[in-house]
Amino acid sequence: MFTGIIRATAQVLSSTKKDDLLQMTFEKPNGWTIGIGDSIATNGVCLTVAEVNSASYMTELMQETLDKSIFGISTPSRVNLEQSLMPTQLLDGHLVQGHVDTTGSISERLDHNGSSIITVTILNMDPTLVIPKGSITIDGMSLTIIDISDNSISVSLVEYTLDHTIAGHDWQIGQTVNIEYDMMGKYITNYMKHNQK
Repeated sequence: MFTGIIRATAQVLSSTKKDDLLQMTFEKPNGWTIGIGDSIATNGVCLTVAEVNSASYMTELMQETLDKSIFGISTPSRVNLEQSLMPTQLLDGHLVQGHVDTTGSISERLDHNGSSIITVTILNMDPTLVIPKGSITIDGMSLTIIDISDNSISVSLVEYTLDHTIAGHDWQIGQTVNIEYDMMGKYITNYMKHNQK
């Protein structure tokens, strides 16, 4: 479980297809202690560490992950990272599973006085899972929805977020991003779907 608060960014060092898995190696952030079996949200995708070296670590992605996330489309040069939530930590964002639902593409970006308003067109967007002022996870970041249209949502990013995540420079028009809907919204929608009379 994660919070959607990015703790570091890292370079993608390599990406290699092996049998039915995609092996991806990332640089290890300064000061991080990483062990085999650890869960790390990587652009919002919960990945399990399979190998650790002094300056890097490797994960393996299954086909389901590749089908649902940007990693099945292209290999980013840099990623957002968050280690799994400890019970003693503050929940500064919202509860994030690291289970990406779909992808989207950045269709508009308005930068003004250090902040940005980003519009994301979401593939097969489920309108029951997006609400004004509701939470959504984009590339692992817990963000608040400020506007909704037929197939897109808009979010606002403050200067700190732009400076400390890949959104500052990597998020340009046409960029593909990972989307995870709010977990509570998914459970409520599923309950209502199966309990309508």
